[in-house]
Amino acid sequence: MAQLKKDLGLWQGMGLLATSLLGTGIFVVPATAASLAGDASLWAWLLLIGLVLPIAFTFARLGRRYPHAGGAPHLIGLAFGKGAERFSAFLFLAVLPVGLPAALLIAAGFWQALFEMGPWTLWAIQLFTLLGVLLLGVRGARSSGNLQLLIALAILGLTLLIWFKGELSWREGAVPLPDVAQWPAMATALAVMFWCFVGLEAFAHMGEEFKQPERDYPVALLGGVLLAGLIYWVHSLVVLKYGLYGEAADNATAMPTLLALLFGPTAKWLVAILGYLSCFASINIYLQGFARLIWSMAREGKLPPSLAQLSARGAPLAALGLVLGICVVAGSLSLWLQLPLDELIRYANGNFVLVYLLCMAAGWRLLSGIGKGLAGLSVLLCLLVLVALSYQLLYAVLLGAGYGGVSLLRRYLRRQRQQTLGSAT
Repeated sequence: MAQLKKDLGLWQGMGLLATSLLGTGIFVVPATAASLAGDASLWAWLLLIGLVLPIAFTFARLGRRYPHAGGAPHLIGLAFGKGAERFSAFLFLAVLPVGLPAALLIAAGFWQALFEMGPWTLWAIQLFTLLGVLLLGVRGARSSGNLQLLIALAILGLTLLIWFKGELSWREGAVPLPDVAQWPAMATALAVMFWCFVGLEAFAHMGEEFKQPERDYPVALLGGVLLAGLIYWVHSLVVLKYGLYGEAADNATAMPTLLALLFGPTAKWLVAILGYLSCFASINIYLQGFARLIWSMAREGKLPPSLAQLSARGAPLAALGLVLGICVVAGSLSLWLQLPLDELIRYANGNFVLVYLLCMAAGWRLLSGIGKGLAGLSVLLCLLVLVALSYQLLYAVLLGAGYGGVSLLRRYLRRQRQQTLGSAT
């Protein structure tokens, strides 16, 4: 049976996850959280990291025990059967037509701060971004890990520069504990900030490619979460100190304004380059994860066998080509129709949380001891996030209803055929 090449180490894995979690969030979310909760957002970040850690620990234990390119859907299938695996894979892949075009547009948008661009130029940048993902995919997971480790180190270096140039100190982060009146604002901020830690499920697809998954996968996962959390906290501290938050436009330009203030007007080039690379890293790990899910399902006979082919370097090129083709079509349509991508991507977030919920429930079923307890706690957390999503869960609910309807229709038609064949004999 064909196997993916095992060439990921601890540092490549940590770089993959950290850049996936940072993504575009590092340039917008700290200011947005500050505008919602003020100084209390510093406590909100610490609380969020504490809430996400049980989910990360559960993913780490599951990935260490069951490393598989199928990722979260494979784990859900182990716990609840093939039907649940197919449903969760469907939810995960259904993010492609709505979430990825928005991410591509955001990545291309960083260059709009430097140059005036029309729709054709934006489309060309999106195609260039997808070409970069393809080239990394051809070279295998280690190349993606090395590049994204460098991007993570660049973002960490920028954070250290901001810390020293901005004359920050840990004492400035020692704000008083929020009082009861601030809790509703903190809860609103947490609902936004949670999406900075969406990415754990995509990282789960890479477990099979670690050289030593039992040792390195959980350390890389937890290390990536803590590194991303620390960087988010520092950026929140600096936007609070300099008052770079408020209206949506202020939040969107917080980092360019800060860097121009600290390093001069030419710093906008640094924002554009790092912003684009950060977006590219997030897009890359998601598309590589989607490709591994499709490859895994094809390997097990659930999709056409042609999608299970591997390149000479052990990369799932056929599956990646399918994923990139869908992205080209979806991205082109979104530009042509000028779809409200910000709304679409928020609806797609419901898919991610449902996959998280099912995966944590699988952890409760598959793990024992402290792992079962952490998984149970994570289930409660995911349920709270689902409640907070309210109407934004509509996309996932409609998809689930459609999937259930088609499944029932297929079963009905299958029974009808069997009855027809039985009566004929």
